[in-house]
Amino acid sequence: MELNNTPYPLIDNEAAKQYEFQLEGHVPKIEYIKAKDKIYLTHTEVPNELAGKGIGTALVKQVLEDIKEKGLTLVPLCPFVALYIKRNPEWKALVLKGITIG
Repeated sequence: MELNNTPYPLIDNEAAKQYEFQLEGHVPKIEYIKAKDKIYLTHTEVPNELAGKGIGTALVKQVLEDIKEKGLTLVPLCPFVALYIKRNPEWKALVLKGITIG
């Protein structure tokens, strides 16, 4: 599977409290906790079979786009998400004031 410019369909699985992709029988995901207007991204997981294909990066990008669209304030507790934001500082505007990333 090649990562192209076509985004994978993002699923906000509220029952499982996670954003996810459904890919080739695997479920890369970012777990979250929502509290009022804040969302805490707590854990990112990409199955080993999909590792190294840019799936995690694509997932974080789409999740951040969804958070922006919904007007939520982000608290990135997951190191992978925090690293993505550090490398893509245009997303820092979503982060709760007072939290320093990189």
